[in-house]
Amino acid sequence: MIMNPAAQSSNIAVKVEDLEKKFGDFIAVNQINFEVKQGEIFGFLGPNGAGKSTTIRMLCGIYTPTSGKGTVGGFDIVKEQHNIKQHIGYMSQKFSLYDDLTVEENIDFYSRIYNIPKNEREKRKDETIRLAGIEEFRKRLTRTLSGGWKQRLALGCAIIHQPGIIFLDEPTSGVDPITRLNFWNIIKDMAAQGRTIFVTTHYMDEAQNCDRLMMIYHGTMIAMGTPEEMKTSIMKNEILEIVMPEAEKWMEKVSQLDSVKETALFGVNIHAVVYDSGKATQDIKDFFRQQGINDYSVNRIKASLEDVFVSLIETYDEEHKDK
Repeated sequence: MIMNPAAQSSNIAVKVEDLEKKFGDFIAVNQINFEVKQGEIFGFLGPNGAGKSTTIRMLCGIYTPTSGKGTVGGFDIVKEQHNIKQHIGYMSQKFSLYDDLTVEENIDFYSRIYNIPKNEREKRKDETIRLAGIEEFRKRLTRTLSGGWKQRLALGCAIIHQPGIIFLDEPTSGVDPITRLNFWNIIKDMAAQGRTIFVTTHYMDEAQNCDRLMMIYHGTMIAMGTPEEMKTSIMKNEILEIVMPEAEKWMEKVSQLDSVKETALFGVNIHAVVYDSGKATQDIKDFFRQQGINDYSVNRIKASLEDVFVSLIETYDEEHKDK
């Protein structure tokens, strides 16, 4: 990828300052700030409607920011949108593949879209097919492929011009866990080759694969750090896991204890976010004794990313409930 010399010397692939996007009176992205280093897998986390896709579209030159500034590959996201589009890869959930074309024909189409020189197209096609692991399907109509194979083909087409910065917007939404795992192996291989990967997801298990994470909610950045930092220094509260029959029935009642901040169901167990694990454990035991419940266990556990996410969102909602 051709990058602005300033970006190459600073080792920063993406940088935004006070980035904001409004649609009428609605603030979709609220003055966020962050940097992404070259060769980094940067995870952008948030629930649906949090502002993830809007942010990524501003960075890709699709939307113009309402205010703020930023660069991608050293190119200004307001003044040099054309340059950005030429030198990044972008794959969304709805990346367009043509079902009535074969795998090879789709790749040929995107080779022309990205102005790949004619003498390089066959080589790039073979590289794309090899990356996607779809050698046996190259002559097949795209509509006959499963969702997972289509996803791999879409990624290959999105990066056929060999960009150094790749934006992936919910790339594994709607595919099975094995396909998601395989897709992330490809992402990690690309990062190992020095490519910068900016990926949005709401799957917390996937977020563990990222070098750093940023959490966004209601357009506002609520946390940033490595996955480990998220679960330790950023997570201020403690987590108790309650294992018991019919956990869902008791989750809300446990949440009403004064020493419990909030509860959530994780699988078949309750995770309770608490202020003090010792006091909360005793309060929970006293409560269950009063209810005649004996078949349970309460143990302090290390916070998961999902615990952190739930806790940060609850804290944000509590702090902004009157605004």
